[in-house]
Amino acid sequence: MAMEIDSSVSLPSRPFGAQTTATILCCNCGAPIDGTVSDGALCNDCVKLTVDVSEGIQREATLHTCRDCERWFQPPAQWITAALESRELLALCLRKLKGLAKVRIIDASFLWTEPHSRRIKVKITIQQEAFQETILQQTFEVEYVVAYQQCPDCQKSFTTNTWRAVVQVRQKVAHKKTFLYLEQLMLKHNAHREAINIKESKEGLDFFFSQRNHADKFVDFLASVTPIRMKKSQELISMDVHTSTKSYKFSFSCELIPICKDDLIALPLKLAKQIGNISPMVLCCRVGTSVNVIDPSTLQTADIGTNIYWRAPFDPLANVTELTEFIILDIEPLGAHKGRYFLAEATVARSSDLGVNDTTYYTRTHLGGILHPGDTVMGYHLAGSNFNNPNFEVLELKDSLASHIPDVVLVKKAYIRKKKNKSRNWRLKRMNRDDGEALAKKQDQEKMERDFEMFLQDVEEDNELRSTLDLYKSRQKNQNKMEGIETASVAETEESDADAPQIDVSELLEDFEEMGIEDDEET
Repeated sequence: MAMEIDSSVSLPSRPFGAQTTATILCCNCGAPIDGTVSDGALCNDCVKLTVDVSEGIQREATLHTCRDCERWFQPPAQWITAALESRELLALCLRKLKGLAKVRIIDASFLWTEPHSRRIKVKITIQQEAFQETILQQTFEVEYVVAYQQCPDCQKSFTTNTWRAVVQVRQKVAHKKTFLYLEQLMLKHNAHREAINIKESKEGLDFFFSQRNHADKFVDFLASVTPIRMKKSQELISMDVHTSTKSYKFSFSCELIPICKDDLIALPLKLAKQIGNISPMVLCCRVGTSVNVIDPSTLQTADIGTNIYWRAPFDPLANVTELTEFIILDIEPLGAHKGRYFLAEATVARSSDLGVNDTTYYTRTHLGGILHPGDTVMGYHLAGSNFNNPNFEVLELKDSLASHIPDVVLVKKAYIRKKKNKSRNWRLKRMNRDDGEALAKKQDQEKMERDFEMFLQDVEEDNELRSTLDLYKSRQKNQNKMEGIETASVAETEESDADAPQIDVSELLEDFEEMGIEDDEET
């Protein structure tokens, strides 16, 4: 029996050392995958579908905000200021999520929601290693519910006798123009933001604070913008005898100097020699960190520092409430000038004397650059006046100084305003404060309105004063509302106040409602 032998079959040759990968099938979808690098026997698509790296991270959370101060609560006991869709609010949202520390955050951004929905949505992109050498990136959304909760500071502001420090600002003058200017500086620099209450008194304002360091910061601001003298006192409220812990209430008394802009001053002779041998009869032209005075007859200026004044304080000879109206009959420039002041010789007469007598007065003035014959000017009438001032009495007793006392001291040019409450294209903002018993009487309210109108006129006339304030565009919706009286046309208004200074629109700011500032519609 013959045996059959198969023919030889040639096998393909393999290169020496070559290795093949172990291919396996995905346990989920059956797709071939590399078994040496795929953990869990899953392909990339199945890993994305079955593995959730965001597991354990909250998809909903609650944010607490205070309605009054618009701050956000950051656990455990901190309240922070953050605008909507800001970096600070985004950081607060990420801190609120539990489990986010176990993954790597790649990106986070806000999603648009309705403003009144009280919802905040955040889109977060994270990365995490799903298996060995397998990093998975995933994006998801988190929705936050905005809930209202009153912060401790606002709780104290609505509760009486919860303050820890009070700053009492006082000035013994007959008008409130200095406080109106100080109020505008506080609004511009936001210096009152830590005050839990502002109360108006007869001679000034009281600022209440929940912490002592807030009051110290406010006093430092006052010292940087105006000459003050500060006194501090403290009162023991309670004491723990076991731990020796004491609770105090602090009071800061800040007294402003009783000298205001355009006041007439009779300087002590010793002080006049110390500050440059200036004439004792001077005008206050500016009050900043020091008192700037000018001699109207020579244009010589000098500064009176805060320490120098409080070392030997003195009162002004006359203030702006005692100004008299004069008419310029003739004026002749003398050529000398210093800054915006021009020296001139003027012949004036009282407006009340016109048609009654021919009494005229000759004087030197620093307003030669803006005065012309026929203009109306406000000034102090010294001839025949009696002043209860010891410094002025010393000047009258010395013959060498008494001969240099002028009959009239001109202060500022007066502009005819035919319309009493003219509509302005600008306005100022006012602080929210408790009037208390300061405006209980009608005459006090009228006096406050009169002082505020004088301050507005000073803002219009003084460029240097206007440069330190924030002026806002006036709202037009209530500008022409008058009961039973037809509103004057624009042409009539411009004709009646043609000589009065106007504020250019380019100097005005747009209005922004923030920090609890109320608008003054009457300006």
